Amino acid sequence: MAKIYLAGPFFSDEQINRIHRVEAALKQNTTVDSFFSPMETNTTDNEGKQGTPEWARLVFELDTKEIDKADVICAVSDFTNQNMDSGTAFEVGYANATRKPIVVLQELDEPLNLMIGQALRYYTKSVNDIANYDFNALPSRPYTGKTF
Repeated sequence: MAKIYLAGPFFSDEQINRIHRVEAALKQNTTVDSFFSPMETNTTDNEGKQGTPEWARLVFELDTKEIDKADVICAVSDFTNQNMDSGTAFEVGYANATRKPIVVLQELDEPLNLMIGQALRYYTKSVNDIANYDFNALPSRPYTGKTF
């Protein structure tokens, strides 16, 4: 059973809805032991504030530790104007540098940055695929669409 780190933006209603759908798919997947979703953590600094340097350090430390503990990274590439959210891109790069397999979901019909396309192990446009993906066997499906 795999431990998953779910990377993806959650700044708009559409993005939050997408993350919730991926969380539901991961809960349904019988090869997933557990998953960490940064959107679900409510990290604050010692004064209970977000946006402070201390808060940023706490979030960074928590997220990188959770990536380290994960077996697989599941990343949502959809953000705006063909770009992946910069935080998600960092998480994917960090995961790639630590040799973690990366599963990428891209629902929007847009080109994918070549760095993300080359780093991923499995590419899908369907949340259903996340619910049925074998996170233990880790089958491969490359990205074959337009790249920039």
